[in-house]
Amino acid sequence: MKKLFFNYILFSLLLLTGAVNAQNVQVEANLSQQTIRIGDQVKLRLVAHQPAKDHINFPKLADTITGKVQIVGAPKLDTVADPQNKGQAIITQTYIITSFDEGTYTIPAFSFGTASGVLKSNELTLQVQTVKVDTTKAIYDIKQPFAVSYTFWDWLKDNWLWVLIPLLIILAVIGVFVYLKKRPKKEIVVAEVKPAIPAHEIAIAKLKELKEKKLWQQEEVKQYYIELSDVLREYLEQRYVIKTHEKTTDEIFTSLRHILISEENKSLLKQILVLSDLVKFAKERPVPAENEQIMQDAVAFVLSTKQVETKTNTEGGGANGPV
Repeated sequence: MKKLFFNYILFSLLLLTGAVNAQNVQVEANLSQQTIRIGDQVKLRLVAHQPAKDHINFPKLADTITGKVQIVGAPKLDTVADPQNKGQAIITQTYIITSFDEGTYTIPAFSFGTASGVLKSNELTLQVQTVKVDTTKAIYDIKQPFAVSYTFWDWLKDNWLWVLIPLLIILAVIGVFVYLKKRPKKEIVVAEVKPAIPAHEIAIAKLKELKEKKLWQQEEVKQYYIELSDVLREYLEQRYVIKTHEKTTDEIFTSLRHILISEENKSLLKQILVLSDLVKFAKERPVPAENEQIMQDAVAFVLSTKQVETKTNTEGGGANGPV
């Protein structure tokens, strides 16, 4: 007896649960429009309102719904949350249908499979209308295409860019040509090339200038010998192309070792440079006669070793002039 009562209670709960689930699931069908013309297309929507976690089986449709209503588009499934109930979901399956026969067609209810059983949608009515033809009027041939005149200005409107670019290029070329033709011509100034002053002339001029300063007469004996020594060093650099500045007297004579110069001139040069070094570094005090004599010796050395141009106008070391 107790077992029978328990089975009764369990069966009642199952029926109650199925009823509640059935109430939570709602299905419907609708058309985007009820009336179309022959060949027009319309959307058929199958909609299910159900709990978000539940599963529902939509009906599987073939190529035709009825004999005269055809399916021309594959179904598209769309799921969105119910804005009025967060626990519910709205699932929509959309078909594109059409008909090529005039008439009013009844689209039957569709069956949806749910956990609590099969639910039926509502029926739909689709009215297909034909295009009205006035049979009282005569039938005309298809009109031939109209001949439209195509003028130069029409062509220019269609191709203005291809005309403008070459025109701008031509104007630019003309502008450059006119500018180059009318611009003032620059005079080419050829700098006068002055002949190089011989080294001995520069040295003699500097020695003359030093003599006119009268440094040793003004008790500036050391400065006198410094400048005289510098003049001879510069002369040696230009005349024999050797380095003399920041070199000792011995280093200078080492550089002159392979240069063709007479021993007399070498001896004279050494006397001048050694005496100059004694005055500059050893505080030697030459007598006035020595001061005058060293100037004469410096001039004599320069004139004795000056470079003389040969018939071939070839300048060189001691080989082309006095040594």
